[in-house]
Amino acid sequence: MGPIGMPELIIILVLALIIFGPRKLPELGRSLGKSIGEFRRASNELRSTLEEEIRVEEQKTAAPKPAAPADPYYTAPPPPPIEPK
Repeated sequence: MGPIGMPELIIILVLALIIFGPRKLPELGRSLGKSIGEFRRASNELRSTLEEEIRVEEQKTAAPKPAAPADPYYTAPPPPPIEPK
């Protein structure tokens, strides 16, 4: 099955006109258009939120891990003595 063609669209429009009447049909069209617009807006928000979360996760995994803090009680051994020549 392919997309809806022009004859099918005309039949649907005529049936909607018969069922809902000429006064109610524009109102239904407006509410359908608003619903589709809200759905698109919500799906775009969801997509951008997911992309942002993915980007943040990628940055976390790509960032170098901080070095472990030094032991405050560790003291380095003294340097070896310098021998005269």
